[in-house]
Amino acid sequence: MDRTTAARTVTDVLQPRNVLLAGMPGIGLAAAGNWSGIPWGLLGALCAGIIPAAYIEWERKRGTWGDRNIVDRTKRPPIFLVILASIGLGSIIMILGHAPTGILLAMLALWAMTVVLLAVNHVWKISVDSAVASAIPAMLAVVHSPWWLLAYGLTLAVCWSRVALTYHTVAQTAAGACVGATTAAAFLLA
Repeated sequence: MDRTTAARTVTDVLQPRNVLLAGMPGIGLAAAGNWSGIPWGLLGALCAGIIPAAYIEWERKRGTWGDRNIVDRTKRPPIFLVILASIGLGSIIMILGHAPTGILLAMLALWAMTVVLLAVNHVWKISVDSAVASAIPAMLAVVHSPWWLLAYGLTLAVCWSRVALTYHTVAQTAAGACVGATTAAAFLLA
């Protein structure tokens, strides 16, 4: 497998939708203290990852974007607004449904992370993929075990893939990963 194929595989497998789908149920599990938290985590993954990914795919089919990797930062604000609205709606559903506090805090941390990413995006292209790939393992480390920090090997792989595909610079992926880690820190302090 050549470098470009490997980078494409990493970036497709570890895209935000998939990272959120893998990680949020674990955060929900920890928040509830039992299996009843898993559906709340799946709702979080739906709102933070799957709905935004579906919107990107819809826009891609309409010809707005070439693929899910919106390389031109000036075309990214609509997806940030969809993410914010979707996470906001999911959070409201969680409040009304009396979801465990921990999963709601995770959603609010992801919402805050998206606000930061949107603000930075106005002046500089930051890596959303790296931010999500950093936030989820850090949050899992907070709620389950510090051993989850080993998953930062996957975060590094995401950063590498984004640079190898020339979607981002090293600085843009590092900044995204830092924003994701800061999200987890805010989650920890909440």
